[in-house]
Amino acid sequence: MADHQVLAGAHVVLPTGIVENGRVIVEGDRITGSAPEGAPAIDLTGHWLVPGFVDMHNHGGGGASFTSGTVDEVLKGVHTHRLHGTTTVVASFVTGEMDFLTQRAGLLSELAEQGEIAGLHFEGPFISPCRKGAHDETLLRDPDPADVRKLIDAGRGQAKMVTLATELPGGIDSVRLLAEHGVIAAIGHTDATYEQTVAAIDAGATVATHLYNAMPTLGHRAPGPIAALLEDERITVELINDGTHLHPAALELAFHHAGPQRVAFITDAMDAAGFGDGHYTLGSLAVEVKDGVARLVEGDSIAGSTLTLDRAFKRAATIDGLPVDAVVQAISANPARLLGVYDRVGSLEPGKDADIVVLDAEFTLKGVMRKGAWIVDPTDATTV
Repeated sequence: MADHQVLAGAHVVLPTGIVENGRVIVEGDRITGSAPEGAPAIDLTGHWLVPGFVDMHNHGGGGASFTSGTVDEVLKGVHTHRLHGTTTVVASFVTGEMDFLTQRAGLLSELAEQGEIAGLHFEGPFISPCRKGAHDETLLRDPDPADVRKLIDAGRGQAKMVTLATELPGGIDSVRLLAEHGVIAAIGHTDATYEQTVAAIDAGATVATHLYNAMPTLGHRAPGPIAALLEDERITVELINDGTHLHPAALELAFHHAGPQRVAFITDAMDAAGFGDGHYTLGSLAVEVKDGVARLVEGDSIAGSTLTLDRAFKRAATIDGLPVDAVVQAISANPARLLGVYDRVGSLEPGKDADIVVLDAEFTLKGVMRKGAWIVDPTDATTV
């Protein structure tokens, strides 16, 4: 008989609602429905039990870059985010030469096949030079479907998402190509009009890459992409809830208008996440991290974030005052559905992987379990 663990006494957030004084039972690496008498129990009275976080847009952490690090460095970055509750992470690349990106895709697809990461996200090079953010403008290119296909093929079935400025030549055809291959077409780093954005959604785009950031602002005569992305039920909007990328009112507007079922909290983290201030590179560009905010050395653009999803959760549930079950939807269930892995992760249900996060009454992380094994033990007195 596989070992059982009973996590008892907590507020348990289920897809059907919050259960007070609830129990989650783990058998081996899965959540199960029952445990034998005498199975060891951990008393988590006063704590919250939520599903492991799912980050669909993450460039690295722990001093390691998913775009350029060695396999060991990538694994170090993945582990850093696991320590902060992200039990499922997609490795995002920034803009690079096509040959370099295809080589990286081949390398990291092996980690995806092994279950260390949940797939690959290409953020660039098919983005607008007008809204390039922290991407090397000299390496940007129009989204030629042939080039997009090269990246998909290089990912060997592990390419999950491509961010495009869909108004560029080839953009709409590339969206259709991605949709046909089951890859998320994400609208981002775009200078599109409202009408151009609607056309891209009609062609099959389903995600807004970090809504508000790297796109035209909302205007009352020229509403731009933000209005089109918020109003369409087919779109899930990514939000970076670090207090730097978005004003709380902008977050509230998006959450209110899209509803918790159409928001995905992401980190857009770079190397410095979980590591500290200092000098880094993002792709080929120099970045300085000061007081936890990453900016390009030249141009001062925000260069990703140093966010971890436990901080995003705490901020959403406290400062933003969002309902806990809505935060769980945005940070676990919705991204899991988009990535096609909701049958295994994203909620606390029997049969799913035992990916569980323990939070205290103030929503500070106290425990992380991945596939039945504690990465952060909630009974450890040193846990912070």
